[in-house]
Amino acid sequence: MKKILAIQFKYFGDAVFLIPSLLAIKEKFPDSELHLLVAKEISPVFNNLKYIDKIWAVPRKRGKFNLLELLPFIKELRACKFDRVVDFGGNDRGAIFSFFSGSDIRLGLIDASPKILQRICYTTRISSSSLPKNYVLKNLSLLNSWGVQKPKNTDPQIISNTHLKKEAKKILKGKSIIFHLGTSQPKKEWPLKKWQELYINLGNSSAEVAFSSGNSDRERALLHDFKKLEPNIFVLPMVRDLDLYLAILNEAELVISGDTAPLHFSHALGVKVIGLFGIYGSKKYAAPLYSPNEKVMGASCFCIDDLEHYETCMNKKSCMQSIKPNQVLRLMNLK
Repeated sequence: MKKILAIQFKYFGDAVFLIPSLLAIKEKFPDSELHLLVAKEISPVFNNLKYIDKIWAVPRKRGKFNLLELLPFIKELRACKFDRVVDFGGNDRGAIFSFFSGSDIRLGLIDASPKILQRICYTTRISSSSLPKNYVLKNLSLLNSWGVQKPKNTDPQIISNTHLKKEAKKILKGKSIIFHLGTSQPKKEWPLKKWQELYINLGNSSAEVAFSSGNSDRERALLHDFKKLEPNIFVLPMVRDLDLYLAILNEAELVISGDTAPLHFSHALGVKVIGLFGIYGSKKYAAPLYSPNEKVMGASCFCIDDLEHYETCMNKKSCMQSIKPNQVLRLMNLK
């Protein structure tokens, strides 16, 4: 049986955007085994997708790649004798694994002119500038050279671990709405005063809200600061187990968040979402994945190039600040 290896070493949200491409590969090559190579902390996103035959979960430390430690893993990978390999990330780690897979067909995404490593590791290189901006369509378009067709439904779909349902319910404590305050980049975050105004405007429904953030010190500080504004709020505890976190999201009826992984997880789980999109990059790359009833767009963004103001918007009035609580409230009340 032929074997295909898909590789991606990026962030949590990027894992969700990869899913339609994995399904498309399986539909194109139904008689092949589909293997997936990702960072260990991201692998739970794919655990319950039956069309993935094997997940290779690789421990990683950001910025470090110890080839000697990974030699036994690489030896096992190479023994599979893959017929095709595609690297959706295009970074050094993915390129190295592509090369050591031993496959004669190695497709890789590159952001600019190919580096020496990419020239060596990929047999076919596709520039990201030639592909759509939309994250899902970019991944799908990378596969054009393999004759892979875009599926009719390009919405990512993930499945939570049903064995964790009881524990997830216990943690959520009957709350049905999750307000997720943090993102990996401060410029993507809605100001706390806006969250407070929305919370107050909910009236009696505010009792249904649980507040959450990512696990970084900076994002946890957001929750701490918001609790100073609203001391009686319910805050979700820190959950480091992604499998359990997905089960918690799956128990919610509504998740409201900026452009970050929990929003994309929830959407892929089939939970109702409202995404808050302000900066140029979010509007261009992620927002197109959502219907009008699932997103609120900020006013014109002055961060024209997403590479500018990388962490923080430098404008006096941030792109996210232009989003009004009543815009979100209207979508919450849709029947």
